[in-house]
Amino acid sequence: MRFSLYTKILLWFFLNLIVLGAVMLVFFNFQFRLAPDSPIRGESGMRIDVIAQMMTLEMNDQTKGDRDAILDRYSEIYQVDFLLYSIDGVQLAGKDITLPDEIKAIVRRSASWSGGSQRTSSRRQGFPRRRQPIFSTRTSNPTRYWVGVRVPVYEKGSSEPVRSTLLAVSDSMTGRGLFFDPTPWVVMIVTILGLSALLWFPFVRSLTRTIKQMTSATEQIAEERFDVRVDEGRRDELGRLGRAVNHLAMRLSGYVTGQKRFLGDISHELNSPLARMQLALGILEERVDPKNRAYVADAQEEVRLMSDLVSELLAYAKAGLKSTPIELQRIKLHSLIEDVLAREVTDGQKIEVEVDRELMAMAEPGLLSRALANLIRNSVRYAGEAGPIRVTAKAQGDNISLKVSDSGPGVPESETDRLFDPFHRFESHRSRQTGGAGLGLAIVKTCVEACQGSVIARNLKPAGFEVEIVLKKPS
Repeated sequence: MRFSLYTKILLWFFLNLIVLGAVMLVFFNFQFRLAPDSPIRGESGMRIDVIAQMMTLEMNDQTKGDRDAILDRYSEIYQVDFLLYSIDGVQLAGKDITLPDEIKAIVRRSASWSGGSQRTSSRRQGFPRRRQPIFSTRTSNPTRYWVGVRVPVYEKGSSEPVRSTLLAVSDSMTGRGLFFDPTPWVVMIVTILGLSALLWFPFVRSLTRTIKQMTSATEQIAEERFDVRVDEGRRDELGRLGRAVNHLAMRLSGYVTGQKRFLGDISHELNSPLARMQLALGILEERVDPKNRAYVADAQEEVRLMSDLVSELLAYAKAGLKSTPIELQRIKLHSLIEDVLAREVTDGQKIEVEVDRELMAMAEPGLLSRALANLIRNSVRYAGEAGPIRVTAKAQGDNISLKVSDSGPGVPESETDRLFDPFHRFESHRSRQTGGAGLGLAIVKTCVEACQGSVIARNLKPAGFEVEIVLKKPS
């Protein structure tokens, strides 16, 4: 599965938050994994201590039934089970719940008591002067969470307190909010997420938008559209990369333009001597002996091939040199196709045209005619005997799709990506009879792109070859 850089950065960001949340969860869960006397401190400890003192005051001088009622009332309020045990392990009040061995050990463990052991009115009527130690632990099978606080409970008529442990037990780690209140932490986590999103999203969006722009620019440069530019306003590594991409596009534009101008100049200069050579060979053919005319004919054929190559070079160079912007026009495709077929198709060649007479596209007539003529010429040359050649066109959304297809053997799949490269010919077409200079489809691509269109070639199933030209639809 492929993820964009934007998605990856956000995934790592949220993964970081998840790890932080997991660490916090482990931290609070660890509180119940410590030694049996693990203390609860902070706000939760103070809350449990206050509740324990209130319950202790109510249970003083009460019978077991009254104490059971008091614990039941507090259990209903806080949604946990309260139990009262003496340090001897005798249950003094609460539901009949079997204590696990580790809890029994905690209950029986001696503890330091604050204050003296004498019963005084101040101790009986008020809270203990010192806060009693609070512990927490967890047991398994079933999983339960226990919190306990040692409290002095006075029996009716006794001046000595019974050393006891008040237990609160729950199947929830938070104790329904008594052991730990998650609400402030949830609010904090949501706030962190919100603030992080506000800080991260603009940064990530800006980063990926710039990278996307550069990716689009380099793809267009690869298609020889060197007028593309990217934003250079960033003052970081991406800004430097943008300036480098723009500089690369300018340099490549200069190189390619110079190359095509050079080819055009050479082609133009070669036309005159080639024309003189053809004229001289024509005169020589009339004056030589009949037995030597075959040699003259061979020379004339070579000069003709050279002249065709020079003409294609000149056409390719002119198509690629755009000294002024091309002005696109509204063109009726049916009329243009009929004109091209009248020039390029000889008698006997079957061409099927399926184009609406009113269908129009935006293009430069001369460039589109040259591109279409090259496609028709190629189809006739390589697949004219295999079946009819079809020319179709139809609207597709905001574009016009113009296709030229045949019923020939097609081309090797490994060659389709290089068909539009200048001077590229695959081996089966390297012959004097059929192999051109390898510029026909390169000229098609240059002409179509000059009309702000695109071109693609593909093999058809089970047989055949198709070239599709996509042009803009008139608005």
